[in-house]
Amino acid sequence: MKRVVITGLGAITPIGNETKVYWENLLKGVSGAEMISRFDPSQFKTKFACEVKDYDPLDHFHRKDARKLDRFNQYGLIAAEEAIQDATLKFDNLNKDRIGVIFSSGIGGFETFEKETLDYFQNGATPKFNPHFITKIIPNGVAGLLSIKHDLRGVNYCPVTACASSTQALIHAFNSIKLGKADIIIAGGSEAPITESSIGGFNAMRSLSTNNEHYKEASKPFDKNRDGFVIGEGAGALVVESLESAVKRDAHIYAEIVGGAETADAYHITNTHPEGRGAYRAMKEAIGEARISTKEVDYINAHATSTAAGDLSEIKAIKKLFADNLGQVQINATKSMTGHLLGGTGAVEAIATCLSVKTDVIPPTINTSILDENIPTEMNLTLGKKSTKTVNYALSNSFGFGGHCAAILMKKYDK
Repeated sequence: MKRVVITGLGAITPIGNETKVYWENLLKGVSGAEMISRFDPSQFKTKFACEVKDYDPLDHFHRKDARKLDRFNQYGLIAAEEAIQDATLKFDNLNKDRIGVIFSSGIGGFETFEKETLDYFQNGATPKFNPHFITKIIPNGVAGLLSIKHDLRGVNYCPVTACASSTQALIHAFNSIKLGKADIIIAGGSEAPITESSIGGFNAMRSLSTNNEHYKEASKPFDKNRDGFVIGEGAGALVVESLESAVKRDAHIYAEIVGGAETADAYHITNTHPEGRGAYRAMKEAIGEARISTKEVDYINAHATSTAAGDLSEIKAIKKLFADNLGQVQINATKSMTGHLLGGTGAVEAIATCLSVKTDVIPPTINTSILDENIPTEMNLTLGKKSTKTVNYALSNSFGFGGHCAAILMKKYDK
């Protein structure tokens, strides 16, 4: 089996349009929540979201190319190009048959679908659709576009498992390289769901926070008064590579991937299992693949969306699995700052986890002021401020509608 490492990072998020700024703002505890600017939210129960700030597609794409891309495509391509540059990949010097792309989205071109459908029904019965309509909405668009742009001829696809999507993309990249089926894979996820139909749909499900008066503090994982998640947008990309390839290129190595697991709650289409059975098995199997004990795990980047049921089910899974060292393993919830990027969230959080392994600094969980009484007080949830701690092993969790559970385990790289 091949050893697998991370050699490049790229991100565009509600708290930073590149990895460096994203990481700095995580450590500062910056909230990405603002009132929605994309459309008039006055008639919606939720009027705020975590939008990408100061974004102009023409800073990144020619005008005619930007018109062919949904916002989620744009975000994914921007994050991937940053990761490629960060990894100093020179594709012409590499075997492109051995380089792949596994890039996810939970929904795909939500904004394009909404606009094109509205235009059709509002502007008469004559069908007149954008010729790029279909290619702008398919969730696998980023994977295909990256492959075409760089002539990458290896594995190429898009796992679609709602909010677990991009963590599964990373696990699949890890597995492909570990088994010797690829040398390098650009993996990640992208989402742009801040639209009328998306906000309206999630409001109808009572999933979103409606704390419009205090929107900056609305994403409050583990808090007694949490009332739903705050939707976000953006993308994360990681260059996943065999150690052999990375050493041969003299590449910078951030961390090693040593375990990954995918399980199912098999319980409910939107709710997590009350005892977190899928989460428990995903974490346990990822740790088992690395052949370490739970006592060796230093840090968990929790899925922790700030929903009443979801936070507690994950806490129960962690409590059960880490019973012997519950006070030693450190936990945080970066969604308290970025909001929930749906299919892009796993990749963005994997970047944060990777950087914690690299730097031994753990970002805070912000906004949590009154801890839910069902959460053990001995749990270290990194409340309020960043923490410095040696991080040799770290887990990143993602769970999606449909009962999809995924956990990826990273290790501090040593030769």
